[in-house]
Amino acid sequence: MDKSSEDMKPMRRQRIIAVIPACNEQDSLPATLSELASVRPDVDAVIVDDGSTDRTAEIAREMGVPVVSLPVNLGIGGAVQTGVRYALNHGYDVAFQYDADGQHRPEQIAALVDPILRGEADMVLGSRFIEDSGYRVSIARGMIMWVLRTLSSWAIHQRITDNTSGFRAYGRRAMQFMVTNCSCDYPEIEAIILLVRSGHRFTEVPVSMGERTAGRSMFTPLRGMYFIIRSLMAVLISVLVRPVCAGSPCESGEGSS
Repeated sequence: MDKSSEDMKPMRRQRIIAVIPACNEQDSLPATLSELASVRPDVDAVIVDDGSTDRTAEIAREMGVPVVSLPVNLGIGGAVQTGVRYALNHGYDVAFQYDADGQHRPEQIAALVDPILRGEADMVLGSRFIEDSGYRVSIARGMIMWVLRTLSSWAIHQRITDNTSGFRAYGRRAMQFMVTNCSCDYPEIEAIILLVRSGHRFTEVPVSMGERTAGRSMFTPLRGMYFIIRSLMAVLISVLVRPVCAGSPCESGEGSS
């Protein structure tokens, strides 16, 4: 086959999947899945049932969505890693984390995954604070978030505006790194640091988020305090530990924004 014939061959459509961690989300899941399928019928989804005791898994299967059921509750980190591994094993090019509670908006998926599809980034974070999205937090929470993103920005020599956002996407290279190098606890902050310091390209895009449609947040005051302490330690450890190279010599740690 000559070069002109090869150029005429249609390019393979890149496959995208929503990784949806869910623990006792039977009340919010139907609306979330229906809206996702309505707005983005081209995007697949997998529910990672993180030890639910309600009908979360049953509802997802009734709606025709694949389910990976964890026998015990691993937490958000373990659930996301499980979903990312599923995406890798099933040949997806991009996987993005998507909340089961309806806070993430399906019309913003394109903005989240496009930098990866264009080959410009390995990981993309949906930020509530690049632009005024109307998202508001308490003074105390805002101060904590400022400390965490300031330390994280310092750690990777790149500005981060919303490192606690769970609306994020990974290309295959980042997915392969994630399943072997990121912890199964609260991965939001340290995942960014580990990925960038190991040579992956990271950027943020502006998004807005809604309110939880049903159920309740996993964060109790005690878990919230643990998250803060754990995150501060993660930033420090991530900086002190030698970067893990992702299949090529490690870069300087300065990503592109």
